Amino acid sequence: MSERRIYRVAFHNQGKVFEIFAAGVSQGNLFGFIEVEEILFGEKSAVLVDPSEEALKHEFDGVKRSYIPMHSILRIDEVEKQGTARITKSEQDSGTVTPFPMPVMPEATRE
Repeated sequence: MSERRIYRVAFHNQGKVFEIFAAGVSQGNLFGFIEVEEILFGEKSAVLVDPSEEALKHEFDGVKRSYIPMHSILRIDEVEKQGTARITKSEQDSGTVTPFPMPVMPEATRE
């Protein structure tokens, strides 16, 4: 019997860092995107409610599969236990330096 894998995916979205847990992560069929399947959330019977996790539940409500741009991914970890999904402020917002956007495809292959 194989053990179920759980992945923690951290990525930038609209000036914030989203950290979600999913049962499946792959390169997918869309060039430049990471495919995240079966997003996992905590128990609904919990007495304490985390507002950022509730916001993520609402954001991903009804989503079967999500495609996240590769350049937005900060980190993907395979973890032993599912944690709490959360939204935090991006550290990039505190500085005055903006990262230069990089093209996904090299110049030689574009026409």
